[in-house]
Amino acid sequence: MDSKILLENGTNELEILEFVVGGNSYGINVAKIREIIPYQPVTPVPNAHPSIEGIFMPRDVMITAIDLSNCLQLGAAKSGGLFIVTSFNKLDIAFHVESVVDIHRVSWADIIKPTATVASVEDGISTGIINYKGKLIIILDFEKIVTDINPDTGIKLSEIDALGARERNSVPIIIAEDSLLLNKLISDSLRKAGYDNVVRCENGQEAWNVIQDCKKMGTLEDHFQLLITDIEMPLMDGHHLLKLIREDPQTADIPVIIFSSLINDEMRRKGEQLGANAQLSKPEIGNLVTQIDELVLR
Repeated sequence: MDSKILLENGTNELEILEFVVGGNSYGINVAKIREIIPYQPVTPVPNAHPSIEGIFMPRDVMITAIDLSNCLQLGAAKSGGLFIVTSFNKLDIAFHVESVVDIHRVSWADIIKPTATVASVEDGISTGIINYKGKLIIILDFEKIVTDINPDTGIKLSEIDALGARERNSVPIIIAEDSLLLNKLISDSLRKAGYDNVVRCENGQEAWNVIQDCKKMGTLEDHFQLLITDIEMPLMDGHHLLKLIREDPQTADIPVIIFSSLINDEMRRKGEQLGANAQLSKPEIGNLVTQIDELVLR
């Protein structure tokens, strides 16, 4: 694997591992992958979700194995193939796939956001589609797959209730998050926490356009005082968005919080080098609100 991309910051590029399930090509961000290992027998878990094959313990670490074919409504997976062992949202999960094809370096600008007109079972659990050398590769939303299996791994509005009574305020906040579900949950959580002035954007490019509009409307702080951004987004990712903000003298000092499933050691170093004020792993919504309080209400 070409590791050069791991050393670069804010390039708006990523590496996609192409793999096969049910004879179809799918993709996953290499940054989510811990390792790829041959399929091995697992221990079934009683009363588990139908997509959970079971558990196993490579190197004394318990891993949950998920049947990706079942998740995609393609029938149960056959024995054999590979496990793609992932690490995101502080969870270690293995996804059972048929085979791995290759790693492709691509730009987020080339990733097309799925629309409601995409009539396929993958629609709803994909974050984007890329046409790589004439072949369509569907990038799956692994966070949504896991949350659908176990909702307890998702954002909980109850964490906002635990913060106690809150005063209303009009601090202008921009959210950049491509998952429509998470975008709404984050926005709803902030409003519940007292933040009434929230602008929702579906990707980094849309957020950057909104920021440019804010700059034209007079005093910037009246329209933009904090950004919450995901990392993985079509058109422009969160790291590139942060890079642009820090390079612009008018926005260089605006607080930016990265709220992503990809807060591992490597990504944390990237965020720090680019100038993130805070980096939190989903679904820590209570901690997100506390961090916002410290940055804009102090």
